[in-house]
Amino acid sequence: AEQEKDKGNNCYKSKDYYNAIDHYTKAITYCPGVASYYSNRCAARMMLQKYKEGLEDAQTAIKVDHTFAKCITTNTLKTHHPQAYIREAKCHIALGNSQAALLALQKAKDLDSSNDHAVMVEVRHASTLAEFEKQSEQASQRKDFRQVCLHWVVYCMRRALEISPACVHYQIVKAENLALMGKYGEAQDIAVGILRNDKMNADAVYVRGICLYYDDNIDKAVSFFTHALKLSPDHHNARLTLKKCKLLASKKSEGNEAFKLCKYQDAYDIYSNALEIDPNNRKTNAKLFCNRALVGSKIGKLKEAVDDCSKALELDDNYIKALHRRAKCHTDLENYDEAVYDYQKIFQMDKTRENKRMLNEAEAALKRSKRKDYYKILGVSRDASDDQIKKAYRKQALKFHPDRHSSATPEEKEATEHKFKEVGEAYAVLSDEKKRGRFDRGEDVDGPSMQDIDPNNIFQMFFGGGGMGGGMGFPGGFSFQFG
Repeated sequence: AEQEKDKGNNCYKSKDYYNAIDHYTKAITYCPGVASYYSNRCAARMMLQKYKEGLEDAQTAIKVDHTFAKCITTNTLKTHHPQAYIREAKCHIALGNSQAALLALQKAKDLDSSNDHAVMVEVRHASTLAEFEKQSEQASQRKDFRQVCLHWVVYCMRRALEISPACVHYQIVKAENLALMGKYGEAQDIAVGILRNDKMNADAVYVRGICLYYDDNIDKAVSFFTHALKLSPDHHNARLTLKKCKLLASKKSEGNEAFKLCKYQDAYDIYSNALEIDPNNRKTNAKLFCNRALVGSKIGKLKEAVDDCSKALELDDNYIKALHRRAKCHTDLENYDEAVYDYQKIFQMDKTRENKRMLNEAEAALKRSKRKDYYKILGVSRDASDDQIKKAYRKQALKFHPDRHSSATPEEKEATEHKFKEVGEAYAVLSDEKKRGRFDRGEDVDGPSMQDIDPNNIFQMFFGGGGMGGGMGFPGGFSFQFG
């Protein structure tokens, strides 16, 4: 047994830890009642990060001889170093059990106070670990899942894993919060790594499920939560999230069906109910907000639809469909500046001809909105026929003709004259096919020829005579010029 132990020690010094373990195991087979063999094998296993097996060895060494010490003899002095307790504490720390580590370290200190430095080093590690655990737990108890809380939990777990590299629980907590942050690839990598070593780990299966769930892949997520519950029937989080999955899928389907049947108010209410199921599912809720925006635009809730699109984009800033929908709502609300902003962003994200066309149309609409709206002045729609434009001009010109307002106050006369001028200007543009086309495209129509048009002449040409009531022109030689 001693020969095997010596061979093991030589392998350990040469960093050949696997063979060292083999020799210590043979020594234990020959003589299972010697604590030092277990303690040495513990040290070799720790070097290979086999902390669970190392912990078992350390605890066996203590059980075999609760006062086990590695003896160092110098002449007539024998000093005891409670290595088994310190190694037990190191294994506990590596596995993330800070409280058990502190208990083992206290026993080591009680057994041999001369080894305070080695003990205090591990006490600092265990205490730091306990503090990270506390900070992470406090942040996790926040129910709003704000990004700052999620980042802090991930930071605490990352630092804790530097001290406790073999702690599966810390890895699970880190992965779960990464998933909540939308970092599904990192979270999946951690979960897959755990499952590579332990296929029956229900927590890791659950993490894979929430990565799919929060990435709006609900159907696949259901299978992972179901599997997690088979491995661990009492897994509370898997059961709770599975229930949310099924409820979300059901509500989305109901809302979509109501929309297809043109039951817009019903669809609006169903989507609203679905949004209350899980406020933390950002991608799914982004789609629900976008769906509700579409329904809202169908029932006259354009402002609410804009708000819903904005909420969808807060949850998923690359959601181009929500941008398209918001841009359309802004256009319908005549918020042309906002519409141009959205279409510019759409074109930056996806440089297609169609998106460029919509941007150009939005820019033309914005330009038109900053000029006089000749269609609105005449009170006709943008697709009005020539006859409709003539009828509208006749009505408006007679309404605002200065002769009709000769008894008005000076201020009223000035306002009426301005209206009459605008009516003539609108007719001059919309009755000319080329000018109307340029106006509709958002191009300038205020060329030199426009400056010479007299609304009096337009009125006389249209009505075939002079002023109102058979008079010659307007009172006082009234005349207008475009400018």
